[in-house]
Amino acid sequence: MQQPSQITPRLTFAMALASGISVAGIYYNQPMLGLLGASFHSPLIKLVPTVTQLGYAAGLFLLVPLGDLQDRRKLILGQFLLLAVALAAAALAPSAGWLIAASLLVGIGATGAQHIIPLAAHLSSPHTRGKTVGSVMAGLLGGILLSQTLAGLVGAHGGWRLMFWLGVPVTLLGTLLMALMLPKDHAASRQRYKSVIASLGHIWREEPALRKATLVQASLFAAFSSLWATLALHLQEPRFGLGADAAGLFGLVGIVGVAAAPLAGRMADTRGPKTLVVLGIAFAAVAWAVLAFWNSIAGLVLAVALLNFGVQGALISNQHIIYALRPEARARLNTLFMSGMFLGGALGSAAAGAAYSAAGWGGVAAFALALTALAAVVEATPRRRVASV
Repeated sequence: MQQPSQITPRLTFAMALASGISVAGIYYNQPMLGLLGASFHSPLIKLVPTVTQLGYAAGLFLLVPLGDLQDRRKLILGQFLLLAVALAAAALAPSAGWLIAASLLVGIGATGAQHIIPLAAHLSSPHTRGKTVGSVMAGLLGGILLSQTLAGLVGAHGGWRLMFWLGVPVTLLGTLLMALMLPKDHAASRQRYKSVIASLGHIWREEPALRKATLVQASLFAAFSSLWATLALHLQEPRFGLGADAAGLFGLVGIVGVAAAPLAGRMADTRGPKTLVVLGIAFAAVAWAVLAFWNSIAGLVLAVALLNFGVQGALISNQHIIYALRPEARARLNTLFMSGMFLGGALGSAAAGAAYSAAGWGGVAAFALALTALAAVVEATPRRRVASV
């Protein structure tokens, strides 16, 4: 097996930027949920964030394993183009059903970012892998948070369709950047696609560390998604009386999570990742306790910062753990880990919406606190006792 090449700072920056552009597409809708509901007057609109994340999970499961078989550069470019087409379809949506279908494609196309991250790990030397993955993830997390801010402002002042249209040239810019910067990639496996998909089950059963990391991160991401799936609705309540632009501005508060990514990566390289996962769970639990008992703008600001820092710090640390397991199967490890994480996010979004309808903001907070408790229980369980699913 060939030794991985050294990745340059310039290429790391390009991959970070492209990852942020790619993943941004799945978060445009969240701060604009109220605007979408007002436009279509359909209860189906509440499903848009969930369907988008389900599309992302489907792309992770069906497309990301191809990274162990084919040139990831070609896969990345193809998915960026699909994302641009899907965003245009969302902008043209004449009905809630059309928008939901386009959102599914947006989620599938946005998984181009999940080819970039294993490729960055592959191009890095082992002693700098955490730092490199952390830097690329910082770009991805910045895309998540800044997209919410941008979508809230553009949606409030120019309409939700304009935001989806703006996403098209931005995505094409990412396509051009990757076409110019990415080296050709040689697949590490000679297996057929069918056998690679079948091997996912074997890898899941044989790697307790992967199962543990996935279950912990899925629980934390469900808690994270619970916030962003209901925050715009919460801010529209008479207590606050705020619109989509205010919801989007909370993405700027969460930018501290971007700072956590490279820091967590460096600490994982030098001190090991396990302690950081525990700290991430603790930060998330404190954040939701604040959201439950301090229902004010100041409390929201503090909690959003804590939640982003905790969830993203745990994410980088768990990625550090899984990428060290099987170097020849990093795309498949990433598939299993991220599929579980985004399925957790989709379920968290859907359940949080139901909790908000049934019990208001307090119901959402109680649900999210239960999720952080679940993450703590799984993390405290010895690896050999984390049951295979």
